[in-house]
Amino acid sequence: MGKLPEYTFNVYNSLAPSGEVVVLKRMLGKPDVAPVIACIGSDLSVGDSLGPIVGTKLIEKLRHLNVYVYGCLAKPLTAHEIRYTNEFIRSTHPTSPIIAVDAAVGAAGDVGLIKIVKGGLRPGSGANKKLTKVGDVSIMGIVAEKSMFNYSLFSSTRLNLVYKMSQIISDGIADYIVELLTGNKKLSEKAEREIV
Repeated sequence: MGKLPEYTFNVYNSLAPSGEVVVLKRMLGKPDVAPVIACIGSDLSVGDSLGPIVGTKLIEKLRHLNVYVYGCLAKPLTAHEIRYTNEFIRSTHPTSPIIAVDAAVGAAGDVGLIKIVKGGLRPGSGANKKLTKVGDVSIMGIVAEKSMFNYSLFSSTRLNLVYKMSQIISDGIADYIVELLTGNKKLSEKAEREIV
């Protein structure tokens, strides 16, 4: 089995939100129903708060549309809870594609990258947890360098980095969903050709 398609955007790339829209279109196309977004993480650690911040921003941006967002700062969806929630989301939204968002660890040079992969992600894998995969498309923000002490690195992650990533990820997802549900296209054809 070959490697799943993967796209990467730097947090300081001004085209990252537009690029995310293009990638989501390529990976999900135009589904008949809006995707469900599972934003995984905890508000107890800065590095792990990427998912809940994205969820909070998406709830604000998409409040006028019929879109389901699981996981926000008020009600985080932690890696521990995902084993129960994953089955609930699949049974409640059987025809909806799932976009999973989570913080991740990686090589030192990858910190600050947003990776979008076709296929699910494994929440808690940075902390060596063996949990089931979540999502049809995964969006991961690499917030810290991988090491034996990932939890302590998550705690010392800069909030500025996590916040910038959450802004880019939520902007891209929101723009994709608004275009999908309303036909209101923010991206010009020229920008679409140049991004990917």
